[in-house]
Amino acid sequence: MSNNPCNCNREWVEWTDDVRQNITDSLCKTYSDKKGVNHIGEHNLPQYSEIIKALSDLMEILFPGYFGHYQFDKENLKEQMSDLVDTCQKTLSKQIERALQYYCKINQCCHEHCPERASDVVIKLLCALPQIRETLKVDIDAFMSGDPAAKTRDEIVLSYPGLKAIAIYRIANVLYKHNVPVIPRVMTEHAHHETGIDIHPGATISEGLFIDHGTGVVIGETAIIGKNVKIYQGVTLGAISFPKDDEGHAIKGQKRHPNIENNVTIYAGATILGDITIGEKSTIGGNVWLTESIPANTQVTIPKPDLKIKTR
Repeated sequence: MSNNPCNCNREWVEWTDDVRQNITDSLCKTYSDKKGVNHIGEHNLPQYSEIIKALSDLMEILFPGYFGHYQFDKENLKEQMSDLVDTCQKTLSKQIERALQYYCKINQCCHEHCPERASDVVIKLLCALPQIRETLKVDIDAFMSGDPAAKTRDEIVLSYPGLKAIAIYRIANVLYKHNVPVIPRVMTEHAHHETGIDIHPGATISEGLFIDHGTGVVIGETAIIGKNVKIYQGVTLGAISFPKDDEGHAIKGQKRHPNIENNVTIYAGATILGDITIGEKSTIGGNVWLTESIPANTQVTIPKPDLKIKTR
């Protein structure tokens, strides 16, 4: 085959109605199965762009004046915030309604009350925002005390990927607890895409979490993290194995990730797997691979490598 893009010794395909129809027919054949790569029918999936828009509004509510989407002033703050809350309620209610209808469709259950339930969940989320703000203040304090490079709280809010991932997790976790399908995961995976930090919305995370640098951090669905925990880049809180049923399918919903108690520090590259407990005030050294519980006030490290340093 010639690599010459101007090869004139071949027959070119022209764009015709027949060509268009053949391509369309071929594509539509691939849409007829139920393999999960298309969703066409009465109840469509939530819209990714609208979920991210609602998430952006929620972040603006949590940190007003930081991201520049809205201009707030003291005189009109209540009016402006009321408008923002109302916009967020409308956008998110519609997307949650679609998510609930999708779930009802695949489970063949009644979706008659999806609009009412969606509205109720959004109200619960909006009511939770003041407490989320208070928790995030403690998280920011942890960043200030844990990172000597942090100059101000404003710098942390504007630029630290760890805080952004935690804030989005705290929003998504409320929706997850109210059994909203799809949307919590979309939110935390959006944070994963932007920060390199992968926190499942089902994880249980107390206040004062400090994720430094953050790239490559993974926190699994059933992980439980206590207060004032420090996690550095490349840390995995994962599962070591998946229990299976008689047909070989993974059994979902079981506890399979670590429990990290209060005031634990986990250094870069550490991997902690399974439903084990890391006792309070313990320290896990860099690159440690740990699959068993340890008591409080324990230090776990790997032997120093046998370095060979030569002067050229």
